[in-house]
Amino acid sequence: MKTRNTIIIGSGPAGYTAAIYASRASLKPLLIEGEPSNVNDQPGGQLMYTTTVENFPGRPEVQGPELMGDMRDQAQKFGTEIITKRATKADLSRRPFKVWVGDDEYQTHTLIVATGAHALMLGLADEQRLLGRGVSTCATCDGFFFRGRDIAVVGGGDAAMEEADFLTRFAGSVTVIVRRDVLRASQIMQDRARANPKVKFLWNSEVKGLSGEEKLEHLTIHNHKTGETSQLDMAGLFIAIGHKPNSELFTGQLDLDELGYVTTSGVTTSVEGVFAAGDVQDRHYRQAITSAGTGCMAALEVQEYLANHLELLQEAPKAAAQA
Repeated sequence: MKTRNTIIIGSGPAGYTAAIYASRASLKPLLIEGEPSNVNDQPGGQLMYTTTVENFPGRPEVQGPELMGDMRDQAQKFGTEIITKRATKADLSRRPFKVWVGDDEYQTHTLIVATGAHALMLGLADEQRLLGRGVSTCATCDGFFFRGRDIAVVGGGDAAMEEADFLTRFAGSVTVIVRRDVLRASQIMQDRARANPKVKFLWNSEVKGLSGEEKLEHLTIHNHKTGETSQLDMAGLFIAIGHKPNSELFTGQLDLDELGYVTTSGVTTSVEGVFAAGDVQDRHYRQAITSAGTGCMAALEVQEYLANHLELLQEAPKAAAQA
């Protein structure tokens, strides 16, 4: 069986960027990008559910799927082999590393983990339909589009308070919908949100429905304390109940933190020759540009690792100029 120089598991900005750099370095990478039928393993990652992207350098305004399509095409242009299926198993206990896609086994000298993370959602019927059309999981990405509008944030932790505070830079008002009558957020984050005149709280409440034809227009709210159900007119709903890294494939094989993110030093993992990039190892920034940056870093680390371990290769990789 042919042992590959590197395999990249996952796509999105991290995986595609890693593939672009690895292929330009003549490493002939294999990219296992996921499958469209799995919402948490969508080729292209979370940007496939984003409409307009305005903060990616060099692309003042671009649709999320278009940006990911261009990155994918660029990776293929330089020779990346792409499999549009899910990686179902990995063995990092011995070298070469092994990765399975169903019954198909692949071997590799190095591995880049770029499986991303997914936002925890409310599980409502119209949630996916309205994602990117008023429903969002990223205030930094989408807050700008709600200037002067009334919007809501779901959640009671630090992330929700941070999102609410940030969104007041744009929105006319921000209503924080909290399931209980207390917040889980740290006291400093609570105090900051409560002191903001644009922020108000809806306690003991849960979003039970979303409505709107082309974009979000209304929220159906159920109050657990009174038993009442009401409707709120809202232009936007930001879901801030947490993220879950897609790291299950590596449980027990790579060091993970308490939330399941792959722990790294830079992009280096606990297993020599295995690197991680993007949201699977980034619990803080979660931006397309930072994911792309770590994808680049991972590919360059792979190239350096292989150059320093020439005995692994049938043909030693020669450093390619990085433009």
